[in-house]
Amino acid sequence: MPQARSPELDHLIAGYRRFREQGWTPKRERWRELGEGQHPRVMIIACSDSRVDPAQIFDTDPGEMFVVRNVAAMVPPFETAPGLHGVSAALEFAVQVLKVREVIVLGHGMCGGCQAALSQSLQGAEPGQGGFIADWIGLLDHAREEVIACHGTTGPAAERAMELAGVRTSLANLRTFPCIQIKESRGTLRLTGAFFAISDGVLHVLDESTGAFAPID
Repeated sequence: MPQARSPELDHLIAGYRRFREQGWTPKRERWRELGEGQHPRVMIIACSDSRVDPAQIFDTDPGEMFVVRNVAAMVPPFETAPGLHGVSAALEFAVQVLKVREVIVLGHGMCGGCQAALSQSLQGAEPGQGGFIADWIGLLDHAREEVIACHGTTGPAAERAMELAGVRTSLANLRTFPCIQIKESRGTLRLTGAFFAISDGVLHVLDESTGAFAPID
């Protein structure tokens, strides 16, 4: 007897069937082209949060963006120490192999990772055996100190400041990678910070000359 599927998997399979009918079939030519290779011009580094799918926010077709998602949309600094460097490997592949022209760090409102970094706790979480979350959000320790100095540790203003600081931290860490430094200096690669506010659905883009995130009309 076939193994019974869970309600969660059934829900996804129903979506797959809609995709086959409404998404794949009408665009067979596009999928045929993608079967021969990918040529995205943009890399998006976004949060794993289920509410912020970059493909939905930017309304893109398959093959337009190379996307990496992790807790709080973080980029670790460049290092050559032994280890499994997933984000760094994806970044190297996008920049050196796919030769993307733009890397966008996309932070978002109500980010659990940034809130955990700010409070140094993860509400509702059972203690993990690996300490992976604590180690990861430790990338924001320096930014946290600056946020606390200006806004304290609680409240909407502190949380928003932490979320925006996360984007700035990832941009700074991106610039520690030699391949990024070379291509940005040559003008063949651009780095952009962005922020999506879940509460009102507005996208903000960072103006690095002023340090401010401005909403997009």
